[in-house]
Amino acid sequence: MAKKRAVISVSDKTGVVEFAAGLVSRGFQLISTGGTYKALQEAGVDVTYVSEITGFPEILDGRVKTLHPKIHGGILAMDTDEHRAQCKEAGIDLIDIVCVNLYPFRETIAKEHVTFEEAIENIDIGGPTMVRSAAKNHSRVTIVVNPANYGEILESLKENGSVPLVLRKRLAAEAFAHTAEYDRLIAGYLEKQIDAETFFPNNLRMFAGKIQDLRYGENPGQKGAFYADPEAGKGTLAYGQQLQGKELSYNNWMDMDAAWEIVCEYEDTACVIIKHTNPCGAALGRTVLEAYERALDADPISAYGGIIAVNRVIDKDTANALKGKFYEVIVAPGFSPAAKEILAVKVNLRLFAVGREEGTKTRGWKIRTVNGGFLVQEEDKGTTPVSEWKIVSVKKPTEDDLSQLEFVWKTCKHVKSNAIVVAKNNQILGVGAGQMNRVGSAKIALEQAGEKIKDGYMASDAFFPFPDSVELAHEFGIKAIVQPGGSIRDKEVIEAADRLGIILVATGRRHFKH
Repeated sequence: MAKKRAVISVSDKTGVVEFAAGLVSRGFQLISTGGTYKALQEAGVDVTYVSEITGFPEILDGRVKTLHPKIHGGILAMDTDEHRAQCKEAGIDLIDIVCVNLYPFRETIAKEHVTFEEAIENIDIGGPTMVRSAAKNHSRVTIVVNPANYGEILESLKENGSVPLVLRKRLAAEAFAHTAEYDRLIAGYLEKQIDAETFFPNNLRMFAGKIQDLRYGENPGQKGAFYADPEAGKGTLAYGQQLQGKELSYNNWMDMDAAWEIVCEYEDTACVIIKHTNPCGAALGRTVLEAYERALDADPISAYGGIIAVNRVIDKDTANALKGKFYEVIVAPGFSPAAKEILAVKVNLRLFAVGREEGTKTRGWKIRTVNGGFLVQEEDKGTTPVSEWKIVSVKKPTEDDLSQLEFVWKTCKHVKSNAIVVAKNNQILGVGAGQMNRVGSAKIALEQAGEKIKDGYMASDAFFPFPDSVELAHEFGIKAIVQPGGSIRDKEVIEAADRLGIILVATGRRHFKH
């Protein structure tokens, strides 16, 4: 019986020595190249250099090593009498396992000041060719591109003497996904070299790895799943860690995203409480506990069953306060050991640590589906600096007024349009979200705040089409309003503010959120 053979040539050498040794112990002859050959040889693993198989040296600075009939014939030959006869005539021995992962192109182009020439030399040619050949011929050949599969393959060989077809088929699908993502990265990089200013590619190529299946989508009749973008920073929400609690749902993820986006707007200690992607409470505080208690005080009824996010580590005092309430998820950069111990008694409460120290880079896009297509837009990051705001009213704001307006403005940009938010002393007191007319949103927000909003502040995500919202704000004692401006009736709106003695500020930037 002919000896089984395996080609091993990997960039990521995690676990490769152990995997190779396991194959040798199961009777495999190993064939390898370059750095992998050296690593195996130095580890004392019996390995044959590829040139001894092909009878042809590496050429063109290593660009050609495995592109040879004695390698690809051995991989692509099917288990038929005709193919075996042709291989025997050509002196080609069959190859049973191909273990290959590719030059680190993603890591190379992520380096600062990487040259175009360096990037090009990290485009793997022989590797993808072997991967695709083996994956195509998975009826006979096992292809492995992920070190996480080494153990399962060795166990199958130990139990069965071979790798079962169902596993080979699964590994083949993973292999084609591996090369597809590799080509996507290269295509995107080259397009950027042609036009560095292009923000949206001509072809929307995306790859995302499934993190988990969800219990269901927005409703029990819909399926759901969560995927992570490999181009996102490890300090983003998608790469956070669930520390305890029930499995996260589709709606949990939506609300967590809304909550995290808001608290990340603030440098000071902040807390936000989300219901159905809108804030029912948000506040700043000198401590995490104070920020939480002030956010809760805004609307304690709506906070029931909500999602909480803070931009500081949850400490012991805050955990004790949270323990007595019902919430679905708490999102934070982290949790102190004491806080984790206190909250552990609430076994269904999901604790989610984001981290943030490893970078918060995102792709910079927001993508939504429409019937038969996709809408892609730039993320609505940041807003107009306070220093560039225009004071359009006769009455002028103090520095404290501007600080309060900035707080309410930053929260308002994350509320569903038409959005009106009112606040006082860095505490949200009322929110009008998703209404069909702006004065309706203003009425909801102001009535929710009630008498507490006297001498407070209002934000509107878009201009006022009529003076009615300003007039309503005056009835509740609003001191100052921030809004983008730009209405054809701006003059009427400004005149109303001046007549009523309200400070009116225009940012020049709208923040619709649909």
